[in-house]
Amino acid sequence: MVITITGAAGMLGSRLAERFAADGHEVRGVDLRPGPDVSVLGDIRDPALMARAADGADTLIHCAAALPSYPTGEIRSIIVDGTGNVLGAARRARVRHVVHVSSTAVYGLPKVVPTPEEHPRAPVDAYSAAKAEAEEVAERFRADGTLMSILRPKTFLGPGRMGLFAMLFEWAEEGRNFPVLGRGDVRIQMFAVEDLVDAVATVLRAPDDLANDTYNLGAERFGTLREDFQVVLDAAGHGKRVVSLPARPALAALGLLERTRLSPVYGRLLHKLMGDSYVSVDKARQRLGFAPKFSNADAILHTYRWWREQRQSPAEPTSGAAGQATPSGRTSRDPWRQGALGFAKIFF
Repeated sequence: MVITITGAAGMLGSRLAERFAADGHEVRGVDLRPGPDVSVLGDIRDPALMARAADGADTLIHCAAALPSYPTGEIRSIIVDGTGNVLGAARRARVRHVVHVSSTAVYGLPKVVPTPEEHPRAPVDAYSAAKAEAEEVAERFRADGTLMSILRPKTFLGPGRMGLFAMLFEWAEEGRNFPVLGRGDVRIQMFAVEDLVDAVATVLRAPDDLANDTYNLGAERFGTLREDFQVVLDAAGHGKRVVSLPARPALAALGLLERTRLSPVYGRLLHKLMGDSYVSVDKARQRLGFAPKFSNADAILHTYRWWREQRQSPAEPTSGAAGQATPSGRTSRDPWRQGALGFAKIFF
C-alpha cells in the first residue's frame, strides 16, 4: 500500500512510518518538522500540501495534533481545522481507508469507569473540546461514505516520550522521593506506544465493517499511581518512595502556579490525577481481536530506561524548515520546563 501519515516526525507517527516501511509499504510522511520519515514538509492546514500528500495513497493515518500546552486558538486551528483539511484531501484523492487518532480526552473527566465508547463526549478544556470536535468532523466523513477508523488511546508512553514523565525520571535519578496528590491510590491507565502501533496495524487489516468504528485503547494491566510511579524509583536504586501530599492544599497551590504560568501541569491533568481514569478496551478485544502486550509499569520502565540512555546525548533539533522555530513550542518529545516545581524538589 501507499500510506500517508500526518505527524510523521512525532513519537507515534515516526514509529508507524518505521513499522509500515519495514512491512514493505510505501510511506509518505507529513510534518512541519523535518525528520527521516518526513517526505512532505509543511502544515496539515495547507490544502495544496495535503492534496499532494494524499494523492495516490491507499490509506491515510492522521496523527498530527496540538498539545494541551498550546494557545487556545492554535489548539482548535490545528486539531479541528487541520483534521477537516486532512480528511477533505483524503476524500478528494479517493483514499480508501482513513485512521483518525483521537484521544480519551474527549470524555473529559468521566465518573463512569471503565469508560465505554458509548459514553458522551464531555470536554472540559480547549484541548479536549478540540479533540471532541475533530471526532465530529471524522464522523461526518464516515457518514458520507469514508471508511473511517477512530482510535481513542490513553496517554501513550515509550522511547521519545518526555513531558511530565521527564520530571519523574529526573527526580528519581537524583535520588529524590516523588510526590502524588492524596494517597496516590487512584488508577490511571496508560498505553505503550508499541501497542498503539500494533492497534493501528490491526485496524488496517480488519474487515471494513469492523474497521469502520470507534475504539478505546489502553493497557489491560495497570496499578495505582503510587504503584506505577514506584517502579521508576525502585529502578533508580536510591531507595526512595512515592510520598503523599494533602490533596486539597496541593491542588489549590498547583492551580495557582498554572494560572501564573509557573507550572506546566494543566488543569485537566490535575483533576484527572484525583480520580480513577481508565477506559473499557473490551470492544477492541472482541471485535478486532486486539490485546495489548504491555502493562503501565512495562511502558513507564521502558521509557525510563530510554531516558537514562539518551540523557547525555545532544538535544534533538526543534527547528523547522529554513531554521525557523517550530510553531507553538513543545512537542511530546520535549521535557516540560518544571518552573516552580523544579525548586520544590529540594523538599523531597
